[in-house]
Amino acid sequence: MKIEDFMLSCPSKKFLGIECFGCGTQRAIVMVFEGKFTDAFHMFPAVYTLLLFFTLVIINFIDKKRNYGNGLIFLAIINSVIMVISYFYKHFF
Repeated sequence: MKIEDFMLSCPSKKFLGIECFGCGTQRAIVMVFEGKFTDAFHMFPAVYTLLLFFTLVIINFIDKKRNYGNGLIFLAIINSVIMVISYFYKHFF
């Protein structure tokens, strides 16, 4: 069995035939863990900032003494911008 057998399909692509802003996220994360860093970036350019965001979320739950809210908001905005830009770049260029 491969990890790809357990990946979720995109409902937007499945039912509407249109890729969403997050299409390719799961495959890109698997590629990062396999060591295919450039392929992961080409699959989903926001993969590294997304992993950094999730790491900061975990640290936020563990370390209650510090406030990571500003960092989380900053990374969420950066991720959103990268996702929107890469979506339109992929479909129109």
